[in-house]
Amino acid sequence: MKDLKRLAFERKKAMSLLIAMSVLKGISMIGQAVFFVLAVDGVFIQDKSFAEIVPYLYALVATIIIRSASSYLIGRTGVNMAADVKKELRLKLVNSFKEDPLLSSAESPSGQKVGLLMDAVDETDGFFSKYIPQLMQSYVIPLLLLVAIVSQNWTTGLILLLTAPFIPVFMAIVGKRTKEKADEKVDQLNRFSGTFLDILQGLTTLRLFGQSDKQKEKIEKSSKDFRESTMDVLKSAFLSSLTLEYISMLSIGIIALEVGLRLVVFDNLSFFSAFFIMILVPDFFMMLKDFGSAFHSARGSLSAAQLLDEEFSKERTPVKWGETELAENRIPHIRLEDVGFSYNRNFALQQISFDIEAGKKIAIIGKSGSGKTTLLHIIAGLLPVKEGRILIEGKNREEISESSWFGHISYISQSPYLFAGTISENIAIGVTGVPSEEEIERAAMKAGLAQLIESLPAGYRTQVGEGGRGLSGGEKQRIALARAFLKKPAVVLFDEPTTGLDLKTEQILQQSIAELSRYATVITVAHRLHTIRNSDQIIYLEKGKVAAVGTHEELASDYETYRNLLPLQQGGALR
Repeated sequence: MKDLKRLAFERKKAMSLLIAMSVLKGISMIGQAVFFVLAVDGVFIQDKSFAEIVPYLYALVATIIIRSASSYLIGRTGVNMAADVKKELRLKLVNSFKEDPLLSSAESPSGQKVGLLMDAVDETDGFFSKYIPQLMQSYVIPLLLLVAIVSQNWTTGLILLLTAPFIPVFMAIVGKRTKEKADEKVDQLNRFSGTFLDILQGLTTLRLFGQSDKQKEKIEKSSKDFRESTMDVLKSAFLSSLTLEYISMLSIGIIALEVGLRLVVFDNLSFFSAFFIMILVPDFFMMLKDFGSAFHSARGSLSAAQLLDEEFSKERTPVKWGETELAENRIPHIRLEDVGFSYNRNFALQQISFDIEAGKKIAIIGKSGSGKTTLLHIIAGLLPVKEGRILIEGKNREEISESSWFGHISYISQSPYLFAGTISENIAIGVTGVPSEEEIERAAMKAGLAQLIESLPAGYRTQVGEGGRGLSGGEKQRIALARAFLKKPAVVLFDEPTTGLDLKTEQILQQSIAELSRYATVITVAHRLHTIRNSDQIIYLEKGKVAAVGTHEELASDYETYRNLLPLQQGGALR
């Protein structure tokens, strides 16, 4: 509750507007009662002519308009505040994922992240769009109404002070139970959303293994559990509303009895005061009842906020960046000094040290699990350096700005991600500006993609599905290469680029890599030795450490483990 309130009160302009409009609404409610009573009192008690009460009617209309306008502005301010806070929360979530994307993606499924970004954030809406505006009104308006009522009859004010506290007390009692149900509902919604998305993404695999019917039953059960949880929350809310209605009706009845006795029996209360009080008292309790309804909306928001807090409180180790800009059109020298990194107790990179000269072709090899891809991620800046340091042009990489470093590199993985859109748009994503069609076509040609694209009916405007649906692995690789040719990076990183490709596609990729290496440093993680024979430097990793460094000829001559691989590597792969 405190964190959500802090987010609300940080928006001082919106809160000031809510308070001002609440005061204006309270005054207009009192004015509306005054002018209505004056009109009725003038006609039925004082026998005034219609002309004499016309000013009261005009004033009554004016107060109604002011009350309606202030109510609209209060509601609108709440909606705008909710939208602003939800935008901030989603941005904060995305940034938290961005700080350590590889580790966070391994910790939780994508469905859970989508559930947090969409469902959990949306659940906080009621706190800002309903609860906070009603809270401000409940602070201000009942107090104004109480002052107006006490000015006419202090005993009615005393009755209000005695009966009104029953409403917040009961809200607290029911609210505790409602919160438990709301927590359960939000947790089930989050799990249901995550499960549904994860099953949907793996639907092909499930069908191949004959598990689709079983998973369908799992989705159905999750859906029913969420339905039951939602109904329990609604039952609590309806019970609360009914009880609040009973309390307010009983209180209004007591006040009506007291006012009636003083007006008719004891004759010590004027008609104006009695009528004025009986108009304001229902409004007084209506504000408290509305606050009760908003209170339950806030309870649901608190459950969602707790899930968000758990995500924000996760320990992350972001990559640190500075503000130094790298020189444009210059291939940087890179040096690793005693670099270390660990995922968990089962694996760690330790004391990795070597130089990457500008414009050289570097290969990183080793058995599966030796840390090749992890090392590439560290060099790329996707994982933090926990020990040691990486020097770029003699400067610690932590001093280099993030935009400058990523502006100098291209990273091509085994499965490059393609977005829903045209082939042209997916190639152009490699640069920050707006490239011309000629530049995109030239990049595609260098990547060996031009002939394939031109054979398609829509050419470069051919639509690609999300994640590259409709394209083969080799075609996605070539689009990633085209991005690199268009960007013209100073450093190109390949993560096992030829794994799973046919010989023709592999040959195209090898030609493209050779072309890129003419004006960039190329760092390649590879399984197949024949793809990196011509590298200027080969780094052999074993159990997270650098076991050997040298050219192909040097390792074949001096490093027995590498030499033993040669007879097995006739186009094969390290095992």
